[in-house]
Amino acid sequence: MGGYGNPMELGIDTKVVLLLSGLILLWALVLGIWKYQQMATSETAQAHAYVDIAHRAALMYSFATLVLAALVQFSAWPAAVDLTAALVVIAFFAGAIVGYVVHGILRDTDNQFRHPVRGTHAFMVALIVGEVGGLAVILAGFVKGQFL
Repeated sequence: MGGYGNPMELGIDTKVVLLLSGLILLWALVLGIWKYQQMATSETAQAHAYVDIAHRAALMYSFATLVLAALVQFSAWPAAVDLTAALVVIAFFAGAIVGYVVHGILRDTDNQFRHPVRGTHAFMVALIVGEVGGLAVILAGFVKGQFL
């Protein structure tokens, strides 16, 4: 192992979340290529709105996933609890990106809520519960492990 001092052993939950953060970042970079291609070939020098949104969201979600990894590493909960909570959050991150990519491919809208497809609002409620709930579980474990 590189670096200075004693290496810290990461839990399997942290390792998985870090890997997913890296994969989402890689996905964001590939989406950036798609965005560039559209900008380079467009008369307005702009990518479709949802190509742009997919790229930016993937970048932000990759770093949000990195924050999850740090919180998971220092959580007091068992690895299975933290990993499950993190995977729920990350699944919704990925689901949102996929939705943006689909709209970018179809070029069907610049606002998915203007004429939402069936299930959009149900997905949003599930996303809110899953992301906020999953983070709350991880954050509570972090607080318990580091402050209580």
